[in-house]
Amino acid sequence: MPAPRAQEPREAPAQESASDVVRWAAFSCVLVPVVLVGYGTSLAGAAGSALGLVAVTGVCRLLLRQSERGAARLLAEQNAGHRGRHGRTAPGAYGGTRHSADGAPVD
Repeated sequence: MPAPRAQEPREAPAQESASDVVRWAAFSCVLVPVVLVGYGTSLAGAAGSALGLVAVTGVCRLLLRQSERGAARLLAEQNAGHRGRHGRTAPGAYGGTRHSADGAPVD
């Protein structure tokens, strides 16, 4: 009987996982104040906590989006291939006519 293959974990695309994080954070922005009021915290205290969570969630969302854009840019650069130091080469630097040590063309 063949040994069962270990399942490789499937990686979610970055866009999906960032959206999930933001969605859960938004959910907690609503849930935490409700729980705080349920345990006897004042409405003002719960509202202050909610505002703090909203601010932190907003900053985290901005940072996640910035990170995603940077990762997409890096991936695009890697897929484009290496084109030299500045993306341009001197004429004849790759290919063209071969030259001998004294600079004369070689056939």
